Amino acid sequence: MPKRILQGVVVSDKNPKTVVVQVERRFTHPVLKKTVRLTKKYHAHDEGNSAKQGDMIRIQECAPISKKKKWVVLSDVGAGS
Repeated sequence: MPKRILQGVVVSDKNPKTVVVQVERRFTHPVLKKTVRLTKKYHAHDEGNSAKQGDMIRIQECAPISKKKKWVVLSDVGAGS
């Protein structure tokens, strides 16, 4: 099974080697036919502490590193505001 890759914004980089990434998912509601935005936060492993708050990054699924960390940072897509 291929590993999932998600793109999101770093909302916290306070913990060592860990970033919290907020990923937004958009879909059309099946009954209301309205676009719905759902956000979810993922804890990702950042070995070099390179990602900073506000950065747009890509994360990839991996084997569990700790209780909450099951994702690893792939690359920076671009700096935020």
